[in-house]
Amino acid sequence: MKPVIIGLIGCGDISAAYLRAAPLFPQLRIKSLADADPSRAESRAAEFGHTATSVEFLLADPEIEIVLNLTTPQAHVPIALASIAAGKHAYCEKPLAVSTAEARPMLDAAAKACLRVGSAPDTFLGGAHQTARKLLDDGAIGRVLSGTAHMMNHGHEHWHPDPQFYYLAGGGPLFDMGPYYLTNLVNLLGPIASVMASATTGFDRRAISSAPKAGETMRVETPTHLTGILTFVNGAVINLTTSFDVWKHRHGNTELYGEAGSMIVPDPNRFGGTVSTAIGRADWTDIPTFHGFAHGNYRIIGLADMASAIRANRPHRCNGDLAFHVLEAMEAFLISSAERRAIDLQSRCERPAALPARDELGIID
Repeated sequence: MKPVIIGLIGCGDISAAYLRAAPLFPQLRIKSLADADPSRAESRAAEFGHTATSVEFLLADPEIEIVLNLTTPQAHVPIALASIAAGKHAYCEKPLAVSTAEARPMLDAAAKACLRVGSAPDTFLGGAHQTARKLLDDGAIGRVLSGTAHMMNHGHEHWHPDPQFYYLAGGGPLFDMGPYYLTNLVNLLGPIASVMASATTGFDRRAISSAPKAGETMRVETPTHLTGILTFVNGAVINLTTSFDVWKHRHGNTELYGEAGSMIVPDPNRFGGTVSTAIGRADWTDIPTFHGFAHGNYRIIGLADMASAIRANRPHRCNGDLAFHVLEAMEAFLISSAERRAIDLQSRCERPAALPARDELGIID
């Protein structure tokens, strides 16, 4: 297969993970890197042996087929719209946008131009989560009735070099980490029908302890603890809590409770981990991973799948409809909390196609 040519915009912290994983996927060729701060693009290009250029030059390059958009959430839509206007497919870091109102024109513009939109997270394509998917599809615990999911810590100001954007609109624990949990739940259970939630903000300002801004404080403009009930179209009811206000806890990442048994699903921010099942009253049993992409950080597999899909003329898994549905669910948490009522989701999406059970890295289908 002829590789798809990629231009990367946004050379911040997450770009290193993408660039480290890129050589595993022969369907991708990263041609150039750009950033609003040219020195950052030059530094990252030197680190990984790529070419740094300006955003404008990258968008004008006729060879580039997909723009990989790793900017902060507030810039996802403007960069994606510019990519589409330049005749290029757009693949964004999560979340797709900071609101559905902002995201919809982007999806409409892509559809009108016959271009694709893709979006992280792609961790649900990891070996552990695809193993959980196959177990559910095979009826290992029967029909899923309910479950829980927890993402709780004390925020990113303890490690991230510039954490302010995590506490602005489009940030917070739900918009930052919720996409991993919600996208994997849709992968496992299908689309969400409604959300009922409550949201609070623990602190108006937070102290940064990570270099280079240690000792500074930052403002908080988004809820930092959100808990809600997700009712899925298939009838399953899942309680999801995301928080940046918790120092320690003992909750698991995700547990699913079915007619015949229960399942533990590992951290959806990781590609691997241990899936366990307990059938009836039996003890927990760890399940061997059936799929590859379980023993590393493959944080570009969604883009590789999109590239393969373009060449094969098939749907891609980390698609705009899935990302929009997850975005609407997150937005529903905020609306539900403010209005104190359940919010019915208007969008629907297909469950992404499961990956074939194989071990070879780099091969998608």
